Amino acid sequence: MPVNNLPRSTPESQGISSTAVLSFLDDVSQKGLELHSFMLLRNGHVIAEGWWDPYRAELRHMMFSLSKSFTATAIGIAVEESLLNLNDRVIDFFPSKLPEVIDEHLKELRIKHLLTMSTGHAQDPTMEVVNHPAGDWVKAFLACPLEHEPGTVFVYNTAATFMLSAILQEVTGQKLIDYLKPRLFDPLGIVEPTWDESPAGISQGGTGLNIRTEDIAKFGQLFLDKGRWQGQQIISEAWVEAASSKQIDNFLNKDDPDSDWQQGYGYQMWMCRHNCYRGDGMFGQFCIVVPHKQAVIAITAGEERMHSIMQSIWDHLLPAFGEELPPDEENLDRLRNRLANLSLPSLTGTWDPEAAEGLNGQVYDLEPNELGITSVEFAGKSSEIQITSYSSGNESFGIRSSASGPVEQMSKEGLCHVKALWESPNTLSVLARFIETPFSRTLTFRFMEDEVEIEVRLKPSFGEKKVFTLKGRRGRNRNV
Repeated sequence: MPVNNLPRSTPESQGISSTAVLSFLDDVSQKGLELHSFMLLRNGHVIAEGWWDPYRAELRHMMFSLSKSFTATAIGIAVEESLLNLNDRVIDFFPSKLPEVIDEHLKELRIKHLLTMSTGHAQDPTMEVVNHPAGDWVKAFLACPLEHEPGTVFVYNTAATFMLSAILQEVTGQKLIDYLKPRLFDPLGIVEPTWDESPAGISQGGTGLNIRTEDIAKFGQLFLDKGRWQGQQIISEAWVEAASSKQIDNFLNKDDPDSDWQQGYGYQMWMCRHNCYRGDGMFGQFCIVVPHKQAVIAITAGEERMHSIMQSIWDHLLPAFGEELPPDEENLDRLRNRLANLSLPSLTGTWDPEAAEGLNGQVYDLEPNELGITSVEFAGKSSEIQITSYSSGNESFGIRSSASGPVEQMSKEGLCHVKALWESPNTLSVLARFIETPFSRTLTFRFMEDEVEIEVRLKPSFGEKKVFTLKGRRGRNRNV
């Protein structure tokens, strides 16, 4: 279980009404936004917190680019320890990995340019870097051409944050996560964080951090308190001020000047409207700091409409912050009940024991498809069903559900929560949520004599396509 160092209080005692928080939750629900967790802090106190079932407080969640704000903080600490200077040249840390020709732009690339996403690249080189055939992301980054003078153009660049991690490891001999453990994670009570690594064993930096919702909230409170935590200066106040202030313009969409994605960029933090700032990660991982209201909002989600989440905050929470209010037990009870019973939409249908038994041993060979799945195999009995899919190279992926309800199981993608129900005797629906990530899959199997049609729905999705249709024909029954 996580260490909970943040004090709890009621919304009214900290100057916001329970009805305002309920209004925010109503808006999220009405918009159909998929939040996984929500924590609201005011004056250093947690005044509202909830997890949408099956997500839970003790589970770590994938942070995506919210990881970047933690990486930048490590750089700030290293600067305070005189291990680094923001004007240090990047090429000086990796003399054995430099290209044969070092142009003037690469010579002038500094740590501060990595921090502000102003490396000089015309477009994000991240995919080129992570797909380096030898897995040497540092060498791949240094080989990418810099079309602009560093410091002049903002281009969002996850590989640049990886380079900050690589530089820190080069200087300290420690991985980023190990460097931060005694300096940030332990003091804040952030327990058992994990950080994905490059093939060369370097913390990814720009993504890959996995922590709990309360850990996000603690990080935001640390910044709100100018780097102090329980009387100890964890990060210098000067670094917090610089990191959370606009260092460069980031006009990503000039047709939408009110976008929260073009109010300026600090050191791996975004400036927001309404004099706020944030760290954020893909699909709705948020650490939003509201300095003039002494508030922090921590959110995890599986939602592509990140702007809609923020708009709900601006519309319902931001205007409601004020002075201490008298107790409102009726609405406080409503809010507590609502937060304790949050859940996401699930499947409709019933468990069909005969249909489950009838699928036992059935195998369907699939036509070539975009997902690369070659066959699907079922093992079923009246009280349980297991579905195993096979891909090229005979790689398998199995999920299991039960008549008694959802089943949690470990998978190669982490902890998986699976529920299966029949819409009809010939239609089986399966919802698999990977509850330490933003991702879920809904599978609908439609059986037609010797054929099957499988609809695979991804939420959220990296690409525009979210629904795939696979077709197959029954193969040899495993029990024959």
